Amino acid sequence: MSQSITILGATGSIGKSTLDVIARHPESYSLFAVTANGNVSAMVDIVNRYQPQYAVMVEDNAAEQLRAQLPADTRTQVLGGANALTEVSECNEVDVVMAAIVGAAGLTPTLAAINQGKRVLLANKEALVVSGELFINAARQSGAQILPVDSEHNAIFQCLPDLAQQQVGHMQLTDHGIDKLLLTGSGGPFRHTPIEQLAQQTPEQACKHPNWSMGQKISVDSATMLNKGLEYIEARWLFNCQRDQLDIVIHPQSVIHSMVQYIDGSVIAQMGEPDMRTPIAHVLGFPDRIRSGVKGLDFMALGELSFMPVDFTRYPCLKLAIDSCWHGQSATTILNAANEVAVAAFLNGQIRFTDIAEVCDAALQNLNSVHVDSVEALMTIDAQARRAASQRVEQVVYA
Repeated sequence: MSQSITILGATGSIGKSTLDVIARHPESYSLFAVTANGNVSAMVDIVNRYQPQYAVMVEDNAAEQLRAQLPADTRTQVLGGANALTEVSECNEVDVVMAAIVGAAGLTPTLAAINQGKRVLLANKEALVVSGELFINAARQSGAQILPVDSEHNAIFQCLPDLAQQQVGHMQLTDHGIDKLLLTGSGGPFRHTPIEQLAQQTPEQACKHPNWSMGQKISVDSATMLNKGLEYIEARWLFNCQRDQLDIVIHPQSVIHSMVQYIDGSVIAQMGEPDMRTPIAHVLGFPDRIRSGVKGLDFMALGELSFMPVDFTRYPCLKLAIDSCWHGQSATTILNAANEVAVAAFLNGQIRFTDIAEVCDAALQNLNSVHVDSVEALMTIDAQARRAASQRVEQVVYA
């Protein structure tokens, strides 16, 4: 039976990889809707090739441009505005939602899909970073199924027992004989750069990830390892971890995507080429396996697999993320918002690479961590954090 899919963030790297996998299985998947922020040219190509029922552009002027550039006889209806994201996420015709919008902007439509009990393929870290407890509780109440797409969380998920896979968000790791989850990270492009030279690194250098092809924002996050920090926070909610059950290991080759350590001494690892089509195919086909277009590993060509501990002097953003994770939901919301502001400022040439951590730390220091019980409260904290981060950016620029 064909499954109807909405892709939130279709023009990004995850969205494009999802489209590639879907195209390999036309009998199993139909494209209900695709969304983007303002990339009209990429959306024109997607609509012409895949013919979804709906195409959503968050920017209204982009929606008008898309309508003008599509053939007159297209079957695709173009919608504009942020509210349309929610509409194509919670629509009754939709079975599966790929949540791949980068940043806090993806929270509302992803939560809408959760509230409607959809199968949500979660590639948006910020949904759990910004609203982890609310998000997991909503999924449990609605019966929504959350399947992790991030290569690290998908790897952990694949290494779990069947019963634990059915308890995302509320499993007890010890009940399944699990001692610890090990998140791996490459260390980014500056793994061996002398620390005293980090301040001089340019956006172009920060975006040259050694293993993965990604967008600018996530590439910078990988360079600071804040991306791994967000994954740490996400893992805490997905797998209901305690602090002593979750560790990070530097693994430069990005072949082992993460590991699960059991109480009997066994460690189960998921391995594969660094290609996001593998975890995407896994969650699309789950519990079955489908072809992704990714070749299998050639073990004779791998060479050495190496591991090293995290140096928090090199990666202060990662330390901020780990500490924030255990300080409460508002702290991780503040960190995520401040980081988005700081990374944008770095990419625009306003601040140095090392100032990203400074901006994030300042936002955390200036705002009190309080308990939150609604999305509206989280969005208020998010907005306050962005203002505080923007003010700190100005101070750094004019210092």
